[in-house]
Amino acid sequence: MPIRSSLATRLRQVRDRGRGRWLRRTLLAGGLGVVMLMTGVLASVSWIRSGAEGRTHPVATVPETPVALVLGTRVQPDGTPAPFLTARLEIARELYATGKVQAILVSGDNMRHEYNEPEAMQRWLVEQGVPADKVVLDHAGFDTYDSCARAKRIFGVERATVVTQQFHLARAVTVCRHLGIDAYGVGDETARELSHRTWRISSVREYGAGLKAALDVLSGRDPVHLGDRETGVDDALRAG
Repeated sequence: MPIRSSLATRLRQVRDRGRGRWLRRTLLAGGLGVVMLMTGVLASVSWIRSGAEGRTHPVATVPETPVALVLGTRVQPDGTPAPFLTARLEIARELYATGKVQAILVSGDNMRHEYNEPEAMQRWLVEQGVPADKVVLDHAGFDTYDSCARAKRIFGVERATVVTQQFHLARAVTVCRHLGIDAYGVGDETARELSHRTWRISSVREYGAGLKAALDVLSGRDPVHLGDRETGVDDALRAG
């Protein structure tokens, strides 16, 4: 019995030491992962701020460019733009009305047949007096990277004014610039008053989105959908 008891005690000690080593290794790996993640986030924030420095303006002072690139966001079940998207579209309308741009490229999600951000955006702009032949639709702008990449590679945009909410603007401008577009940006602040909670949540999400944007640019990935070169922007600039 003493031998058996001693052996059992020894086995328990070995087992406990093994568990201790596993726990220490797990905590170390987790700690290193957190440090790497935070380093990546901080680096992406610096990259985004540097890329957008001097490039974001109000409508009154933004330099003239040929095209406004309006990034899509939620459309309501009845097919009308949600308030955040409406605020973006109002900026685009003002840019066109004041001669800051000559055409508007609306880029958004049309992954499902029953959900169509670009058509909702076009409809709103036309209802507000923008000529239909000055509004070009990109149905495959599934995220900021895809919208910028397709603006350059599919629609041939070389210089543009990016339009979105203020919390998103620096990332959008930086991504477009790194993908070859000479981009400026105008950001909306009015939507902050419509939903403080949504604004705060979206602002916090920007840290993760910024890291993803940096990885997308570094990887040079293709957008989800490419396709043939489209002349819609060229035609819109020639129209009228």
